[in-house]
Amino acid sequence: MVRILYTFDRSFMRKTVAAIDTHVPATSAALPLRPEAASDDDALEDVHAEIEDAADLDAAIDEIDPDVVVVNHRFEAEVLDGKPTYHERYPVVHVRHGASLGRGETANTTRDLAGTIALALAPGERWAAQYRTAFPETVDVATVGIPEADDLVGADPPRKRRVLYAPTNHNYGGGSYLETADSVLDVFADSDFELRFRPHPMDRIEEPGRSVTERCRDRIDDLSNVTVDDAATPGESLRWADLLLSDCSGIVTEWLHTGRPLIQLTATAADHQIPEVGLQTDRLSLSTVETLYDDGYPQETAERIEAQVGALGVPMDGRAGERAAREVLACTQ
Repeated sequence: MVRILYTFDRSFMRKTVAAIDTHVPATSAALPLRPEAASDDDALEDVHAEIEDAADLDAAIDEIDPDVVVVNHRFEAEVLDGKPTYHERYPVVHVRHGASLGRGETANTTRDLAGTIALALAPGERWAAQYRTAFPETVDVATVGIPEADDLVGADPPRKRRVLYAPTNHNYGGGSYLETADSVLDVFADSDFELRFRPHPMDRIEEPGRSVTERCRDRIDDLSNVTVDDAATPGESLRWADLLLSDCSGIVTEWLHTGRPLIQLTATAADHQIPEVGLQTDRLSLSTVETLYDDGYPQETAERIEAQVGALGVPMDGRAGERAAREVLACTQ
C-alpha cells in the first residue's frame, strides 16, 4: 500500500520530493503527470498512468489510494481539462520545487491551489507570510526550508576558479537568459576561469530560449574552458562551483546554503525587483568576477546581503528534508 504519493509534471521537480522522501519511513511512490517526468533512475518508484484530463488524474489517485498526496506544481490548473476532485478525498500537501525570488510565483500558487490543499510547506518566512495572507484559513502553513539544498550545507568550496551560469527560465521566470547568455560567454572566453553553462531545462526545449541555447552550444564547442550542464537538476554543479551567476532563479536560494559568492544579473526580461542576496550588476565584466572571487563582497554589500537573506527566513541547517517529511507524515495520521 502506498501511503504517500508525490505528483509532479517536470523531471526537474523530482529533486524536491526525492529529498523529502529520503526521510520518509512510510511506503511512497511518484505519479509523473507527463511522460517525460518519469524515471527509473532513483529510489522513488514511479506509478505510470496516462493523464490527459481531470478524470484521469482522479482515477489514478483513487486506484493508488494513498494516505496523503504531495504536489509541487500547478499542472492541474494550467493544463488539464476540468477540475480534479481527489483533494476532497485525500489530504493534499504543497511544496515548492524552487524558491524563486522577485517574481509572481507565490501569487500564482495561492490563486491556483486555494481550496485544494490542507498544508503548504514554505521554504522560508518570506513565503510563509504570503501564504498565510493569501490562502484560506483552512490551509496550515509550515516553514521547513529547502530540502534539495540540505547537502550543500557545510560543503567545502573547491577553490578552483569555477563559475556556474544558471539563470531562471525566460518564459515563466522572466529571467536574464536572453539578455545575458552571449555576453557571459564573451566575458569568460579564453579566461583562466572554468565556466559551466546551465540553461534552465525549459530553455533547452521551448522558444525563445531554445534558439539561444542552440546558438550558445555551437560557440561553446570552440571554447576549451566552457562546458554545458544538461542535467535535469543542478545539485552536482552547485557542489562543483566556486561562484554562481544567476538572477531571481530558485537556484539562488539553494546556492545561499553554500555561503559562496553570488553575482545576480539584473538585465532581466521581467519588470520586477530582485532581492539583493548577491552582488548585483546589469553589465558583467571579468574584473567583477575576479575581484569577488579573490576578495569576497565589499563590507557594505555583505551587510546588505546579510539583511536581505535574513528577511527571506530560510532555515539553512541541513534539516529541511527532515522537517518536510515530518509535516507530510503528520497528514497520514
